[in-house]
Amino acid sequence: MKKAVVLGAGYAGLKTVVELQKKCRGQVEITLVDENDYHYEATDLHEVASGNLPASKITFPITDVLDPRMTTLILAHVARVDEEKHLVILDGHAPLEYDYCVFALGFVSETFGIKGAAENSLPMTDVKEAEAIHEHIIKQMEDYRQTKDENDLRIIICGAGFTGIELAGALADARVRYAKLAGVTPDQIKIDIIDASKRLLPMFNDKLADYGIKLLEKLDVNIITEALIQEIQPGVVLYKGANDEEGTPLHKIVGNTIIWTTGVSGSPVVAESHLQERRGRVMDTAHLTAPDHDNLYMIGDVAAVMPPDGKRPYPTTAQIALSMANYVAKDIAARVKGTSRPGAYTYKSLGTVASVGNTRAFGEAGGHSFKGYPASVMKKMIMNKSLMELGGFRELFAKGRFDLYH
Repeated sequence: MKKAVVLGAGYAGLKTVVELQKKCRGQVEITLVDENDYHYEATDLHEVASGNLPASKITFPITDVLDPRMTTLILAHVARVDEEKHLVILDGHAPLEYDYCVFALGFVSETFGIKGAAENSLPMTDVKEAEAIHEHIIKQMEDYRQTKDENDLRIIICGAGFTGIELAGALADARVRYAKLAGVTPDQIKIDIIDASKRLLPMFNDKLADYGIKLLEKLDVNIITEALIQEIQPGVVLYKGANDEEGTPLHKIVGNTIIWTTGVSGSPVVAESHLQERRGRVMDTAHLTAPDHDNLYMIGDVAAVMPPDGKRPYPTTAQIALSMANYVAKDIAARVKGTSRPGAYTYKSLGTVASVGNTRAFGEAGGHSFKGYPASVMKKMIMNKSLMELGGFRELFAKGRFDLYH
């Protein structure tokens, strides 16, 4: 019987397992490796970081969707993959042999070498980090009652990409709750978001991007663009403006909560496995495998897949991760059964929607733009769709987003 080892229980990895269980019953032994015994909806981490949702709302036990007759879950850290020997090397566990390996270990925070970023800011790449952000914010609000230090009331988000924008909206929704803890009025809770780009949200057309920015401005979020972060000190972000003359002193924003959402890279295990990579991502073949390694599939945040125009890889989203997983399961099933493999992988986005708080959003789908409350409903339906694909009705009814009116 063929052995398939899947590394990572995020959108890409877990979806691959779910589909293999359907397509290869009795023909494949599956081993799933992850450091946690739960799957989490990474697209909702900002809700946990803000405290608008508990972690339990965006997680479910991995075993809920595993068929124990086919799949074994191993909780361990992956050290590297030895593709020459077809082995996965784990810390504290015997190596795993495989016929097919699906590498879907996700992403880590990327500091781009900026001094102090790792030490003095809070990343948001998993549930534990999101919970740590919320706990930190709550502590600052409670401390304010004694310190009266206005910096306790200031939250700075470094990075105004998709994640940073959604986090800013969620934090704005939480202002009333924070203010009550601090004993102040909501307008005293200050939220800043800073980014190096001049034109934010490049994944949207100009009108939608401008709409999203105006939503944040209406929520009294201070947006600083064309700001090149130079250093993060305890409670201080130092940056220079794109048009500053040589010798101009660095600008600074002061606040006791600094959150880092400037960028991510693929898992460092990619480099440890001596694969051809850039920032933890491998340029996939047409079958989503690593070059020269046809039994090693690279999907999700560790994969770089080029669109037909060949300009730059598709953004790594939950949507493309699920799409990749569907393809890989089909490809492995065909190889196991000795039938013709599917043609080259292709991807067609169903649309992109960004939330700015619980009932405000903007985006496009099917060639049409959506704004405000209707876009917010659409965003939650998209999230429910991915939850349904992974966990079925059980997880959809338990964890789905049906909070449409508040």
